[in-house]
Amino acid sequence: MGTLITFENVGKIYHTGDIIYEALHDVNLTIDEGEMVVILGPSGAGKSTLLNMLGGLDAATSGRIIFGEKEVTALNDKELGDFRAVDVGIIFQFYNLIPTLTAVENVSLMSELGIDIMDPKEALERVGLGDRLNNFPSQMSGGQQQRVSIARAIAKRPRLLLCDEPTGALDTNTGKEILKLLQSQSRDDGRTVVMVTHNALFADIADKVIYVKNGTVEDIFMNEHPKDADEINW
Repeated sequence: MGTLITFENVGKIYHTGDIIYEALHDVNLTIDEGEMVVILGPSGAGKSTLLNMLGGLDAATSGRIIFGEKEVTALNDKELGDFRAVDVGIIFQFYNLIPTLTAVENVSLMSELGIDIMDPKEALERVGLGDRLNNFPSQMSGGQQQRVSIARAIAKRPRLLLCDEPTGALDTNTGKEILKLLQSQSRDDGRTVVMVTHNALFADIADKVIYVKNGTVEDIFMNEHPKDADEINW
């Protein structure tokens, strides 16, 4: 596997009036193609900021971010928009589905934004929702709605799939099904999956674990024998 993402001495400072808040500093890391990565750390450690910077949603104040052959920190606004549209898929804790659209319409919406995507029906079939194409979000369980959001993210075939507490709103059994689905994106489809979570048990399914504390990467651990997602309980 080649390196997909490199952070070199990356920092992020927010300004609110006269207040300066250093969210990240001196972040150095690499993430390989096809890796399943879990980012752990206490609240306020900088996990979400790191995730946003991985996806080009937030600009670095200092340092360099490299994605494949691109230096993300050197892209202009249009180039950043193209990068996010093509290379990055994002899955949130709360599914962000449009309630007045069916499952297949929620996934199809990506194509209306000018993004080249796979057949929405195929994307939904891949997440086990081939029989729910015409259901509205209100007609689906939380786990099914999260599957729609995953189908929407993978429909554009992104190289990087970012997941922000993707099981946070789900019960254990449903959450485990979502973890299995995300793990298969890495193992079977060769997609790089990066997940932010507060649940330390999720480290067991990762190829790489990144510990964030006090705004920087405190430790990076390689997991030689990742567990299958259905082996963990929480």
